[in-house]
Amino acid sequence: MARHPVSLAPVAVFVCACGSTLDARAPDASSQDASSEDERGGADGSKACTEDDGSAGPDPFADGAPTCGTSAACPSAMPNCSQGSCMVPPSCAAGGAGVTDCGARSESCCTSLEVPGGTYSRSYTTSGGCTMDEADPASVSGFRLDKYLVTVGRFRAFVSAWKSGSGYVPSAGSGKHAHLNGGKGLANGGAGGGYEPGWMTSDDNQIVPTDAHLTLPCDPYSTWTGTPANLENRPVNCVNWYEAYAFCIWDGGFLPSEAEWEYAGAAGSRQREYPWGTAAPGTANRYAIYGCFYPSGSGTCSNVSNIAPVGTATQGASLWGQLDMAGELWQWNLDFYATYVNPCADCYYMTATTVGRSLRGASYISVASYLPPAGRSGDDPSSRTANYGVRCARAP
Repeated sequence: MARHPVSLAPVAVFVCACGSTLDARAPDASSQDASSEDERGGADGSKACTEDDGSAGPDPFADGAPTCGTSAACPSAMPNCSQGSCMVPPSCAAGGAGVTDCGARSESCCTSLEVPGGTYSRSYTTSGGCTMDEADPASVSGFRLDKYLVTVGRFRAFVSAWKSGSGYVPSAGSGKHAHLNGGKGLANGGAGGGYEPGWMTSDDNQIVPTDAHLTLPCDPYSTWTGTPANLENRPVNCVNWYEAYAFCIWDGGFLPSEAEWEYAGAAGSRQREYPWGTAAPGTANRYAIYGCFYPSGSGTCSNVSNIAPVGTATQGASLWGQLDMAGELWQWNLDFYATYVNPCADCYYMTATTVGRSLRGASYISVASYLPPAGRSGDDPSSRTANYGVRCARAP
């Protein structure tokens, strides 16, 4: 009998952002419009309820300059800034399937979109068109978040660079949010203070993306194939946290913190019910790949065919244009999973916990109640399951 993956890590605790357990009913709510004049609130401190149409809007950086620096941002398809020049990330340099053919526009799979900074509440509920029970405020500086989950085609370039262990590994201290705090990166929200250490060379031996490791633990749902096949534009799964982090570093970025990921998924202070707005996700795979509804709407999962090409759910774009922020695959985040610590200003939780590293976003098998942006999970960083993938963040 085929082994069926579960939608939540065995050690995970899934809660809605206010701290109460989510039930199977999707919240009946809409998010508020951060641009509304009433966003400032009334005399009683309450927020007015305004309509959010869920539109992502155009990418303002699509026609950006090929040079970069303090006053120029790179275009979305060339998001890496190196010595004043905008560069295509290494995973997309060679082109090909799963590299240049993502989404409805068949665009670069390395497209990375600007997320402007701001402040929001990591804990909130939605009801009757209003956002309520707001707590655990966080401020996030501007950053880029890739539009698509990392594809098999992109990850194949990383595996080639790794060369069965004789090639690439991250350098010590790489992978920091070096644009923050004078190069020191994110502040530690846990005990002891300090800043993110970046890559630890003691973790080098945890990078083992062999054919066996990328397939056997996850079959028949593994998207990886030993040689290029017809799954190159599927999101790569069965990667552990170390490989996810190493990939993003190699590709010129880093793993997003939980605060960054949720900020992008919730549309910042708009704090949407779903990344796309208030529309129910339905079963037609327009907003999210979840519930085993892809590709036929049957609600039954059987093999890798239940995992869609990245960007298939085109109406599920977040405010800043990212796709598959709900469903498809859970996404590794930088933090260890822990109770929120306040205050949080460009923070992450770097103190090891028994749960492990955080994951966000739900998967192709998850029920609808797991789709809101505030949903959290966690697992041992060495875990490999068919439900886990990766999305990279980058400096603005």
